Amino acid sequence: MGCAQVCSGATLQCSFGVAPAVLNVLPTNCTTVGGMPAANIMDYIPLVNIGTFSMCQSLANPTVAAATAAALGVLTPMPCIPATASPWIPGAPTVLIGSMPALDANCTLMCSWAGVISITYPGQVQMLIP
Repeated sequence: MGCAQVCSGATLQCSFGVAPAVLNVLPTNCTTVGGMPAANIMDYIPLVNIGTFSMCQSLANPTVAAATAAALGVLTPMPCIPATASPWIPGAPTVLIGSMPALDANCTLMCSWAGVISITYPGQVQMLIP
């Protein structure tokens, strides 16, 4: 069984976000899947590749912690600004896009505010690895 190759337009979800976000892949690697730019593990840049998940509910996020403290301990979500500082893991090491491992539907991305970002829809349904 294979795993779907992720491309621009994929749907993402953060464990502390309140809404899904969309993956934006710039066409710099000149590789497409189903007509959309194909993603690799380096497509993790906040607000460039990773859209906002609307509101953040993580107390590790200083703005959420401050708003929650001001509300006397009642969890107070604040606007999400993704804080992704390292590439997606693990990637598909047998398939390279732009000399980096391809992004497949099993990869995850960590946010600095303790969120785990996963891929809920890869953007297309072609198989990457047989």
